[in-house]
Amino acid sequence: MSRTLFHPAGLYYMAKKVKADKADATAASPDTSLIPVESHPWPPFIPQGARVVLMGTFPPTESRWAMKFFYPNRTNDFWRIMSLIFLGDPEACYDRRARAFRVDELKQLLTDHHIALAATTTKVRRLKGNASDKDLEIVEMVDLPALLAQIPDCRVIATTGEKAASVIAELTGTPLPKIGQPLSYTDRISIWRLPSTSRAYPLPLPQKAEYYAAMFRSAGLL
Repeated sequence: MSRTLFHPAGLYYMAKKVKADKADATAASPDTSLIPVESHPWPPFIPQGARVVLMGTFPPTESRWAMKFFYPNRTNDFWRIMSLIFLGDPEACYDRRARAFRVDELKQLLTDHHIALAATTTKVRRLKGNASDKDLEIVEMVDLPALLAQIPDCRVIATTGEKAASVIAELTGTPLPKIGQPLSYTDRISIWRLPSTSRAYPLPLPQKAEYYAAMFRSAGLL
């Protein structure tokens, strides 16, 4: 007498479970193709003789800009770190009345100290409408060889956060560095991973600045 391997009720249960598993997988990996792709709003800033290029991921939405330049969010501490290191005052380039940084002074600071700025990502989707690294889907990465060709004196690629560091690691085929511990990329260029300048990163501004200052010293800028 022949025996069936599965009872019909069991087959029904299995089919239902497979369908549920597929639904869960779809929910876990939603289709992002309908989310618009954004291009980075600014080209790299490359002063003559730049020896360091600092690279982040992507700016916040325009509603949070205090200026039209890199790190435009007034609550991001990037420019306070730079001002503390090179001008001795974290608020040196900040206009309290206008509640914005003075862009011309920022660009002059970068030019005077041979520092370039660029982004690791040129196109992204904001999965939740914000600039949090974990909520950015990278659509296009920077053309790193083309960027470095514009910075012939570059000695350091420095990233301002973990996601930017991950992008550079992927582009260069190098390990993800530990914060403040550089590694060699070429015989003349090193890669540094620095703390995020977002206030969400739990480290006081002076301590973040120490990491950045160590990197600048390694490049001969301090």
